[in-house]
Amino acid sequence: MRKTIAIVGYGPGISSAVAQKFGQNGFSIALIGRTPDKLQAGVTALQAQGIEAAAFPGDASSAESIRATIARVSAEFGPIHVIEWTAYATGAGDLVSAESAAVRAVLETPIVALLAAVQEALPDLRASKGAVLITGGAFGDLGPEMDARAVEFNSMGLALANAAKHKLAGLLNARLKADGVYAGEVVVAGTIKGSAWDKGNANLDGSKVADAFWQLYQERNVSSVRVGP
Repeated sequence: MRKTIAIVGYGPGISSAVAQKFGQNGFSIALIGRTPDKLQAGVTALQAQGIEAAAFPGDASSAESIRATIARVSAEFGPIHVIEWTAYATGAGDLVSAESAAVRAVLETPIVALLAAVQEALPDLRASKGAVLITGGAFGDLGPEMDARAVEFNSMGLALANAAKHKLAGLLNARLKADGVYAGEVVVAGTIKGSAWDKGNANLDGSKVADAFWQLYQERNVSSVRVGP
């Protein structure tokens, strides 16, 4: 059976590197994101490398949108063997002044919509003994030092979401084992070159994160690893 990976939140950096890594290892690539032009550019670049790829516009900030998009991938492109979730939200930078709607929104993408995607793809994942791969971030680390950095960079909402996503990765890992489905997270402790966060001082190649995801997928023995410079 052909293996398909659905990459949610496609853009430059990690998700682009993951698409190349899995594509070079025989996977067909379904790119999911909000910007059709960006998706199509990614498809064109992958196809130029001989990798089968297709674009599926969908909004990872909406559980309903992403559930419908995952269903389209499965129906139109083939059963999903792996979900790789890179999508995130950056609102509610100052939790003290953030409105309730902003706090809910920052958790919708990495928790509610991610779960909707997993639930929709679960029959495919169970049938293929597949995997859920999640991109996390060091802002979610517990402890006063990282808390202070999240406050300094006005990224408290992102920190909260990353912490919740880390817990979700572990819970999914434990819950889905009985179904033969693996769930794991790569915690990124650095800035990815070429990403939206790169202001000229990025210190981490997306390929290093992609390599970590590939190792997690193959070995399936831990729920979380950390990648830094």
